[in-house]
Amino acid sequence: MYSIPRNPLGSAIQLASHAKTVSLVLYLVPFGGIAFLWFIGVVRDRIGNLEDRFFATVFLGSGLLYIAMLFVSAAITGGLLVALGSGTENILQSGTYDVARATAYQVLDVYAIKLAGVFMISASTIRLRARIGPRWLAFLGYVLALVLLLSIATFEWAPVVFPLWAFLISVSIIIERFRGPLNTEPGSISTVS
Repeated sequence: MYSIPRNPLGSAIQLASHAKTVSLVLYLVPFGGIAFLWFIGVVRDRIGNLEDRFFATVFLGSGLLYIAMLFVSAAITGGLLVALGSGTENILQSGTYDVARATAYQVLDVYAIKLAGVFMISASTIRLRARIGPRWLAFLGYVLALVLLLSIATFEWAPVVFPLWAFLISVSIIIERFRGPLNTEPGSISTVS
């Protein structure tokens, strides 16, 4: 089912047996990070002059930290795959495998997921305050963010929540673009709901 099992101290043999799949995914991670940076830029552009500095700072900071943690986790996993490819005896006996695997798991599944929740809360708050886009999508962002913030290895599909939410926001922005320009002058109120 998964190339990398949920157990942070899973079998090195299992990871090595899926090395090609995991390597392909690790190769695609930077492109996902670049796409996410574009997503942040599009959302900020959509908000325009209505952006609240406090929430914009939290929005941008949590988004950049999320990408950084995603990259760190991918780099640790990639390094682990390279080390496993050169021979598993030394890496397993020294405990390096266990530490690297647990670190990659913690960075991605604990810290990055929590930052994704903070990103969703700040983005949803900005969308509500600026009256941009459907209100139900902002409230859905709050609910899904709570799932990410409060689920500590209890909800196996929690990491999928964030990209699905970002996809919904993206579709919403595309639909809004086809409806016409949004007045983002200070003091104006958007009619998109």
